Amino acid sequence: MERLRRVAIVTGGARGIGRAIVAAFAAKGIVSVIADIDLEVAEKAADEVRASGAEAIAIKVDLSCTDQIVQLIDQTMMRYGRLDILVNNAGILSNTPYDQIAEAEWDRVLDINLKGVLFASREALKPMLAQGWGRIISISSLAGRNGGVSIGPAYAASKAAVIGLTRHLARKVARNGITVNAVAPGTTETDIIKGFSEDEMVAINNAIPVGRLGKPEEIAAMVAFLASDSAAFITGAVIDINGGMYMG
Repeated sequence: MERLRRVAIVTGGARGIGRAIVAAFAAKGIVSVIADIDLEVAEKAADEVRASGAEAIAIKVDLSCTDQIVQLIDQTMMRYGRLDILVNNAGILSNTPYDQIAEAEWDRVLDINLKGVLFASREALKPMLAQGWGRIISISSLAGRNGGVSIGPAYAASKAAVIGLTRHLARKVARNGITVNAVAPGTTETDIIKGFSEDEMVAINNAIPVGRLGKPEEIAAMVAFLASDSAAFITGAVIDINGGMYMG
């Protein structure tokens, strides 16, 4: 019998943790739709996947626009006829303190980091419910667990809310063959940390019990597991990958 080819959407899949997740999926024969606001970089990532012998396409999407999210799901379904996995990875960082943040910045962070997760999940669940199988994995953060170390309130609040949303959705679809989980990485070696000062990075490294930052591939390995058949009994979970910085 021919093995079923799973199809995944990875938001923010062009760089960092998202790009590592796409690579992990490619190694398992999973088709990746790389959904990213930077189409040029997403196309390059898709080219690399195809060069490895796997399949991937790139689609431009701004997750703050619900119409574009609907189009993303529609395009995926038109091309592949199914959607099995959604990884809500896209996110933006905000370091602005609570007493300085402007309303526009707050709204932008929540639009991408939280609203985008809800509406992408809602649209993805439509084909998943019809199939009776699906996996939704959302990337939260250590900041969503402990309020953050060198991070602003918008980011911390959005990532904490992703955890609550994950548990809510997990309960709603648990009887339909669909699992919904979150992964909460600690500080990881990606472009997102470029906004930190040298002193902040020293403080972060010193605070991590294992003494180093996480690697994107370490996060991707857990996401790939949660997306598999082997993880069918795991739902509503938050997997902490932070080198021991948070032990809940």
